Amino acid sequence: MGPHRSGPEIARESSWSLPRQIVPGRYAPFMVGQDKFHTYAFCDARPGFAKEVRPGDVLVGGENFGCGSSREYAVAALAKLGIGGVVAKSFARIFFRNCINLGIPVLESADPLALVHDGDAVTLDLARGLLRAPAGDAHLRPLAPFAREILAAGGVVAYLREHGDFPPVA
Repeated sequence: MGPHRSGPEIARESSWSLPRQIVPGRYAPFMVGQDKFHTYAFCDARPGFAKEVRPGDVLVGGENFGCGSSREYAVAALAKLGIGGVVAKSFARIFFRNCINLGIPVLESADPLALVHDGDAVTLDLARGLLRAPAGDAHLRPLAPFAREILAAGGVVAYLREHGDFPPVA
């Protein structure tokens, strides 16, 4: 993955982002349609986000990123916008799995917000386990082998189509 601008430092003060902040329930796919829901990503927390973000951009967050619900469409909106990955201090487990299932790399790092500022050109180097930023490199916690396999396939549905079953867990 080459250099990309970082995504926003979502909810920096509270250091977590709720799926209802990613896509508020009033803009759920069943409310506005599958063709539009992603255009409301972060509409309350960061108006204009969906128009500014570019494919491959990386979201950087703090603790318990994505907590609050199991809304898969929040992650689906990020996938439709082409988010290249999410790096945070920690993740809500359901958000984490939804990202893996939909093919978005999601990685933990000790304090990525200390190194990345909104709009920085960053490189998400999955092979070396680094988020490279102008202020330095953030070391990434390695993903489990089965999660890497699912991501390599493009998500859980693509993995199942190719392999017919889930990857073994070591």
